[in-house]
Amino acid sequence: MRLLHLFILISCTYFISHSLLAEEDALELSGNFIQGGLVVGKVTPSSRIKINEHMVRVSADGEFIIGFGRDYPANATLTVLGQDGGEHQHALKITQREYKIQHINGLPKAQVSPDEKTLARIKQENKIISQARRKDEERMDFKAGFIWPTNGPVTGVFGSQRILNGEPRQPHYGIDVAAPVGTPVVAPAAGVVSYVGDMYFSGGTLVLDHGHRLSSSFLHLDKVLVQVGQRVEQGEKIALVGATGRVTGAHLDWRMNWHGQRIDPGLLMDELPDNNE
Repeated sequence: MRLLHLFILISCTYFISHSLLAEEDALELSGNFIQGGLVVGKVTPSSRIKINEHMVRVSADGEFIIGFGRDYPANATLTVLGQDGGEHQHALKITQREYKIQHINGLPKAQVSPDEKTLARIKQENKIISQARRKDEERMDFKAGFIWPTNGPVTGVFGSQRILNGEPRQPHYGIDVAAPVGTPVVAPAAGVVSYVGDMYFSGGTLVLDHGHRLSSSFLHLDKVLVQVGQRVEQGEKIALVGATGRVTGAHLDWRMNWHGQRIDPGLLMDELPDNNE
């Protein structure tokens, strides 16, 4: 498998190359300035970074990451707060994407609106997974880049959405890779396991934290091979593909989150998973 280093990004369909260098604060940015994109940056050590009104973790060496969710607006302001108290603002342009929208009508109500008991479960599970994604450590496991967690054809893409009986459903925030039940799932990058459990929608679920509040989630698993608190290295087997939760067939749903922003894993890769060697 080839891996894609975040600082040496290769062109892809929705890729935009962008680099900033401001003498007054020595700011460097590189990555995908697009909805679903992830950007890595470096600034003078001891400086602080703010994206819009949100403070960002900066390493001792001045490294940081920022991300732009599925529906991120076209403009953002990155502010560098220097040791001398000075503020330097940088306007960022975020490319807007068009997503695949599918309308399905005539479905039974039970398939569109879960009952009250199920809704209560879903609400509680959302709180649990949100807490798991709040882990914020100095580790920068993401710096080594990412590899596909499993092989197979891509059957679902980031950002797509279904409208059932006229009611918009939550967009799809990951990439679906079709594979038989029992196919190995490996860590796309090193990290620490922050959640393992079974959920209504996602079935067998695992969350792997890569540092700086960037995490990967793996859904619909048949079996998880690691436990909470365990550190795993890139390429280490962590689970098996399954067909658990609300699915129509066996596949892996790989998602990524940075703070409250949904990141498109596909923008970090330079090849399709079924072409890996």
